[in-house]
Amino acid sequence: MSYARAHCVTLVGVQGHVVEVEVHLGGGNPGVTLVGLPDAALREARDRIHAAVVNSGERWPSGQITVSLSPASLPKSGSLFDLAIAGAVLAASGEVPMDRLDRTVLLAELGLDGRVRAVRGVLPAVVAAVERGHERFVVARGNAEEARLVPGIEVRAVDALADVCHWLRGGEPLEEPEATPAPGVAFRDDPGVDLADVLGQPVARRAVEIAAAGGHNLMMLGPPGTGKSLLAERLPTVLPRLTPAQALEATAIHSVAGSLTHGAPLITSPPFAAPHHSASRAAIIGGGTGHPTPGWASKAHHGVLFVDEAPQFSRGVLDSLREPLERGEVVLARASATVVLPARFQLVMAANPCPCAKPGSLCACPPGERRRYLSRLSGPLLDRVDLKVELQPVARAELLADRAFAESSAVVAARVEKARARAAARLAHTPWTTNAQIPGARLRREFPVESEALRVLGGAMDRGQISARGVHRALRVSWTLADLADRDRPGEEETAYAFALWSGRTW
Repeated sequence: MSYARAHCVTLVGVQGHVVEVEVHLGGGNPGVTLVGLPDAALREARDRIHAAVVNSGERWPSGQITVSLSPASLPKSGSLFDLAIAGAVLAASGEVPMDRLDRTVLLAELGLDGRVRAVRGVLPAVVAAVERGHERFVVARGNAEEARLVPGIEVRAVDALADVCHWLRGGEPLEEPEATPAPGVAFRDDPGVDLADVLGQPVARRAVEIAAAGGHNLMMLGPPGTGKSLLAERLPTVLPRLTPAQALEATAIHSVAGSLTHGAPLITSPPFAAPHHSASRAAIIGGGTGHPTPGWASKAHHGVLFVDEAPQFSRGVLDSLREPLERGEVVLARASATVVLPARFQLVMAANPCPCAKPGSLCACPPGERRRYLSRLSGPLLDRVDLKVELQPVARAELLADRAFAESSAVVAARVEKARARAAARLAHTPWTTNAQIPGARLRREFPVESEALRVLGGAMDRGQISARGVHRALRVSWTLADLADRDRPGEEETAYAFALWSGRTW
């Protein structure tokens, strides 16, 4: 036999595409020709696979070897093709039969000694192959738990290429993982983190609850030590757990990014991403040279993206978040392909009122310096933030008095869950599940409020204090306030408070 084929998967962003690996053995000078738009890393796989086959005790065929990766027009990248290419080469030379190979997807990297190594992106690769009708997969043992997150498939975990060859020759079935990972494993769910840890900031804590109930973006302004970071880190503790579909989406992104926790592959809690202020645009929204990878915005998909010390970020970096805030995805246009990365997150920004970051009585920054510092946050970006609150230093007496009244995350999460259930019932006939997702036009047409409730917003618009987009965002917040208060629709009280939160007039 001089021809054989195997199956693998290539990733474009977080989308998998099944690739048919075809191998033809011909005469002539020994060598390996790889065709089908492989990248530089994939071209280097030729020598690595050769060494792995020989060191596994198998015979490497002589003559010219042509490896074709189909569809040929789709760019291929990464080392997850190693095992599929090795299997197809051995099948073409007659070393192993084709029976099991033809119905199996192989996803693993090979070491020079024949060991099988785990790779990134196994979960989206398996999902894509299952959609194309494949049901049997061979992966490295380190990827087995992740692959088995997809129900109804057969996953074989291997440690070396020799194990695969033994199985392909009809040997004993490869050992499967002992058990499927528990479907309730949390991600970044620290039991020591609780909203009750933040004392003396009732307005800010209320804003966190509103943000969680309606999926709204939040901006916090205040001097150091007032609890901005503490509040942001505790927002995920009051958000609902991810649905099974959301959990798979979030896990697939972190699989491609290589940030899954060993032994706990399934992400069921809302992710929390907090990039450093020196992060580049590609690090925030994704991209990079060669194969585009998910950025922090995508890693926060179905969770929270926390931008601490926001004025320290490059203005262009922050403004790049405007598209995913509106569309829930990042579109990266490249010469070879257009990559779409999911990025539906809640944005939480925190900032000091001035560059010196000292308490108010000690700050020596002139007013002009303060204005220039905060002007690094563009108007269009702030216009997309629904809630803006200012935090003030808390006196010792206030801290002591608040200890008995600070609510825990569990108490707040119960109210958030109830408010989200009301919103989901109201939006059951729409593609949205939270108030923050409703487009402005549909909000006005399908969810009108009483004219009295619009009095505050209309007056603010006449005075130029709020834009049309701002009115829509304030109305979304007012619906969330009504859901938390168990009311059928917002009244003047809710819209007035929503305007105060949007404009930052809550202090």
